[in-house]
Amino acid sequence: MAATPHSTRLTLILGALTAFPPLSIDIYLPSLPTLVRTFGTTDGAVQLTLPAFFLGLALGQLFYGPLSDRYGRRPALLVGIALYTLASAACAAAPSIEALLAGRFVQALGGSAGMTIAMAVVRDRFDPREGARTLSLLMLVMGVAPILAPLVGGWILVLLGWQAIFWVLALFGLICFLAVLLALPESRPANAVRPGSVGAALATYAGLIGDRRFLGFALAGGFTISGMFAYITGSPTLFIDGFGVPAEDYGWIFGANAAGIIGVSQLNRRLLLSHPGAHLLRAAVAVNAAAGIVLLATGLAGAGLAVLLVPLFVAVATVGAVLPNSTSGALAAYPEKAGAASALIGSCQLVLGALASSLVGAFGTGTAVPMAAVIAGCGAVAFLVTRVAANR
Repeated sequence: MAATPHSTRLTLILGALTAFPPLSIDIYLPSLPTLVRTFGTTDGAVQLTLPAFFLGLALGQLFYGPLSDRYGRRPALLVGIALYTLASAACAAAPSIEALLAGRFVQALGGSAGMTIAMAVVRDRFDPREGARTLSLLMLVMGVAPILAPLVGGWILVLLGWQAIFWVLALFGLICFLAVLLALPESRPANAVRPGSVGAALATYAGLIGDRRFLGFALAGGFTISGMFAYITGSPTLFIDGFGVPAEDYGWIFGANAAGIIGVSQLNRRLLLSHPGAHLLRAAVAVNAAAGIVLLATGLAGAGLAVLLVPLFVAVATVGAVLPNSTSGALAAYPEKAGAASALIGSCQLVLGALASSLVGAFGTGTAVPMAAVIAGCGAVAFLVTRVAANR
């Protein structure tokens, strides 16, 4: 499909839809130590709310992808956003850590619709190169979420309590529901694959997994973002309890790293005018892997926070180039299966992210080593996958 001009309204709506996961994850990070005290539980138990959310996102995407291919992008979005809004309210009223875990899982099942279907809409409307540039632009729009969310969450926590954080998420869901209902046109192509059964959907997924190039791009993005999820899981307790950063100030560190993602994504957008996305992807995963190794070395050496933040910033920032190029590369050959392909890409990322987060929580030692080891390992695997599977 030839590239078509995208409107500001469409870009803002798609940016808001892709912001569901980062906003839902990042805004409550400053409250993790508070939740430990509130529910009288352990750091590990509270940290499970992150992999529970990641698994919900992964499973939800597998459902919404074929659903959007069969019934259209708008109906699938409206169902998912409605579920997200109701689950956010349930999280706010959770009486126990078990109830919060369940609420987060259901919240993710709903929120996964936004991320999955937004990518499918981009594939519906743009060719691969323009699609990668549009995805880079969406990272600028959605980048506001991880910059502002921890700051806003920290102040909401201080002023109103942790429950108010989830009421804010419910309000965001309601606003997005109205935006899709009133302002987002249907984009599914007329010749889209419309699986009529679970078996047909599984066959579609099997065909995608059997494509070596598709799988290579998907795994490159999946392992890279898993390193970021390890950082998201490990950094609140490490920074707030380990290094004594105030909860309301944690967002400044988190926001600086999110700004790095935005900056790299926009540099990537400009470089795509003159360089193939696959070449930029290979360079980005190489830098990411190198930064992870340096981060692990600084953690093993017991370096202070200021030293640790330098390689961490580089490792996180390179996500801004890896994700748009890996996603566009994976989707390029499947315009008629964009929903299912987007779902499989996202689920791959979230399953790997949940595993990475669980490893950080399971081996948490109060130092930076577990987080740094997972980031380094994910970067190294992404580097190898890109060299072996994503090349022509």
